[in-house]
Amino acid sequence: MGMLERKVAIITGAGRGLGREEALLMAKEGCNLVVNDLGGSFDGSGAETKVADEIAEECKKLGVKAVGNYDSVTDFNKAKAMIDQAVSEYGKLDIVVNNAGILRDRMLFNMTEKEFDDVIAVHLKGTFNMTRHVAAYFREEGKAAPDKGNFGRVINTASDAGLLGNVGQTNYGAAKAGIAAFTNIASMELKKYATVNCIVPVARTRLTTDATPTMVGTMSMKDKRGFDIFNPVNVAPLVVFLASDKAKEINGEVFRVVGDRVFSLIGWTTYKQIDNNGATFTPQILAERVEKELLEGKPKKETLASSLASLM
Repeated sequence: MGMLERKVAIITGAGRGLGREEALLMAKEGCNLVVNDLGGSFDGSGAETKVADEIAEECKKLGVKAVGNYDSVTDFNKAKAMIDQAVSEYGKLDIVVNNAGILRDRMLFNMTEKEFDDVIAVHLKGTFNMTRHVAAYFREEGKAAPDKGNFGRVINTASDAGLLGNVGQTNYGAAKAGIAAFTNIASMELKKYATVNCIVPVARTRLTTDATPTMVGTMSMKDKRGFDIFNPVNVAPLVVFLASDKAKEINGEVFRVVGDRVFSLIGWTTYKQIDNNGATFTPQILAERVEKELLEGKPKKETLASSLASLM
């Protein structure tokens, strides 16, 4: 019996890359699926229904039920319809994996309002739309059957581009950092009915190759053992685990996953403080003390480059 036997999941952006691997492994573990994918390019343009349908067919060959969905997660009402579709098709919904994403990279001084808005809409608003509607469903189901406990699972997708920063991605990074913060608060609000966790994958996808040609070489590299570090297949097992009943005590966590490694991440935490002995600071005192006392000895900030270098 698979870890997700008789469970029902929606995976957004499941037509290619990470979402595809997540869908296939969840199917292998017995999960029935709504496979959502707009079928557009990495920048969100265009649409092609066959992308979702093809993955749904692959999943069905693994012995589960699967249907395609081609709506955009940016539409609040269509996100609700996606939840309704799963419940109508299978009689229930247990899991939502928020994976859909696009890129519109640009240096800040050249970025257009649309390039910012479109990326925020898919990643951050899309995560909100799907989680908002499934949260209402989980709450309703949980109140009707309290013995079910925290039966629901939401798995969000962030990125080191937001948590560590990456030049040319203020829109994408802001959305991904926002998703990590969203996960933290949503996990508090839904803990009676569902767990909400977040993954930070580092993998070879259209967003790290087609959209970022300079990354093709790095993303194709293998380690000294010949292990394909950035193969997106490496990410799916963590998603399956977090979606399972085995992870019912894990809530509000952010995990980086890359190759054969999983990292537990901690967000903003207090490093050090200074005080002014009961008096309001003056700018002059702060000028004297912030660099010398408050920032002295602070650990060097992890960067995207240093994180990748540590894997090679």
